[in-house]
Amino acid sequence: MTLPPRFNFAGHLFELNRERAARTAYIDDRGTMSYGQLDERSRRLAAALQAAGIRREERVLLLMLDGNDWPVSFLGSLYAGVVPVAVNTLLTPDDYAYMLDHSRAQAVLVSGALLPTLQEAMSRGGHEVRTLLVSQPAGALPEGAQEFDAALAAVAPLASPVTTASDDPGFWLYSSGSTGKPKGTVHTHANLWWTAELYGKPVLGLTEDDVCFSAAKMYFAYGLGNALTFPLSVGATVVLMAERPTPDATFRRWVEHKPTVFFGAPTGFAGMLASPKLPPREAVALRMCSSAGEALPGEIAQRFKAHFGCEIIDGIGSTEMLHIFISNRPGDVRYGTTGRPVEGYEVELRGEDGRPVPDGEVGDLYIRGPSSALMYWANREKSRETFQGGWTKSGDKYTRDADGYYTYAGRSDDMLKVSGIYVSPFEVEATLMQHPAVLEAAVIGKEDADGLTKTKAFVVLKDGGAATEDELKAFVKERLAPYKYPRFLEFVAELPKTATGKIQRFRLREKERQA
Repeated sequence: MTLPPRFNFAGHLFELNRERAARTAYIDDRGTMSYGQLDERSRRLAAALQAAGIRREERVLLLMLDGNDWPVSFLGSLYAGVVPVAVNTLLTPDDYAYMLDHSRAQAVLVSGALLPTLQEAMSRGGHEVRTLLVSQPAGALPEGAQEFDAALAAVAPLASPVTTASDDPGFWLYSSGSTGKPKGTVHTHANLWWTAELYGKPVLGLTEDDVCFSAAKMYFAYGLGNALTFPLSVGATVVLMAERPTPDATFRRWVEHKPTVFFGAPTGFAGMLASPKLPPREAVALRMCSSAGEALPGEIAQRFKAHFGCEIIDGIGSTEMLHIFISNRPGDVRYGTTGRPVEGYEVELRGEDGRPVPDGEVGDLYIRGPSSALMYWANREKSRETFQGGWTKSGDKYTRDADGYYTYAGRSDDMLKVSGIYVSPFEVEATLMQHPAVLEAAVIGKEDADGLTKTKAFVVLKDGGAATEDELKAFVKERLAPYKYPRFLEFVAELPKTATGKIQRFRLREKERQA
C-alpha cells in the first residue's frame, strides 16, 4: 500500500464519501449530520480559518466536547492545511495556558461550556490568540470572538483542499503528561490513513452498515480512530456523546441508537458489568466491542461475552503510534492477552541490554510501523528517547508466548522487583479481580520493615461485596507464585485515574511516600 506524495486526509475522506451525501455520518446530543453536511460544513470552516488570516501549518487549538462540531473543526482544519491541536477537555486553566504557549496556536475552536476555563487560561498566558470561534455559546461572547455557526455561514465552502504532502504535519495530540509537562505529539496526514488501512478495516472489519460509539473521547488517539478515522473511511455512522461515559449514559445510547460496535476501556467495562441497570442482551445491537487504554482482564471479557454474546477484542496502541498495533481479532480472542501484532507493524521485546528477549521473558516493547509520530514538538531529548531509528519505545513491558501472543506485564516504571524477580502489577491486579467481591485493584511496591520491596494492593469492592484482607491474600496466593501475593492490602473507595480511565499508580506511590 502506498500513498501519493500529495495527500490531504480530509479531502480524501470527502471524495471517498461523495456518493454517500444523504447518509448519516454523525448523531450527537442535538441531532444528526449527513455526510454531505459534514463535507460542506468542514469546507466552510476551512474557508473561515483562511478568512481570519490563519495560514497553512499554523496551529489551531481544538478544545471541544464531543459533538458534531468536533469532526467539522478537525477535518476543516486539515482541509485548510492548518494543524488542529486536539486537547483534553478536563484540564485546568494552567494546562491550557501551557498548551497555548507551547503550540503557539493562532486560533481556538472551543465549546461554549468550556469558554470560561479557556478565558482564564488566556488571561494567565503570554501568548495572544488571533481568532476565537465558540460552538454553542451559553451567553454573551467575549470581545473579538465569533459564534461558530455564524462564522461558517459568512463564507462560501473552500472549493478544494490545500495541497499538503502525505508526510506534512497534519495534527497534534498531547500526551498525558503523567511524568511532567504534556508532550505535543506531531502526526502527519498519512498517519490517519495508515491506521484505517492497517487496523480499522482489516481487524475491526467495519462497513458502512455499522454504527460506532466510542466511550473514549475524540481528543484521544484511541477515540479519534474510533469515532472519525475508521468509520468515515468506510461510510459508517457515529454516535457522539458530550457527557462523561458513565454506565447509565452509555446504556442510554446503546438502547436508543443501537450501535453495533462499541469502543471502551477496562475500567468502563468493569463499571458497566457491576451496574444494576445493565441492559439485557436483546435490548442492544452490539456485534463487537473493543478495549484499549490498559490491558483488559480476561475475567471481565468473559463475563461480558456471557451476558451479551459479544466479544471484546483487547489491543494496545499509543499516542505516539496513533492507534492499535497489537490486537486480538474477532473470532481469535485469547483472553488475558493483547493478541498478536497487527499486520504492517513490527514488534520487538528487548531486555535491559537492548537485545531481544526469548519467549516467556519480560521485555520492553518496541514498535515499528508507518503511523509513528514525527516527533515531540520542541522536545529533542524526549523525541530521541522515544523515536529510535524507525522504532518507537512504548514504555510498556510485555511477554510473548510460543504462539506469538503478547501479554501485558505493566508500564516500565510500574514494574516491581520482589526477591530479585520481576513482578507484573497487572498480573496481581487481574488475579484479585477474579474474586467475586472485587471491582477494581491496583498494585504498587512498598518497602517492608527490612527495606525490601513487597507488593501492596489497593482494592475497591463492588457495591454489596464483602471480603477480608486475609481472604484476598490467600485467594492470590492460591493462584500465583508465593512471592507475588500482596503482603500489604488496603481497601479504598476509588482509585486515582486519568481521564481515559487508566489507573495512576504513581499517585498511589506518592500517597505511600507521604504516609
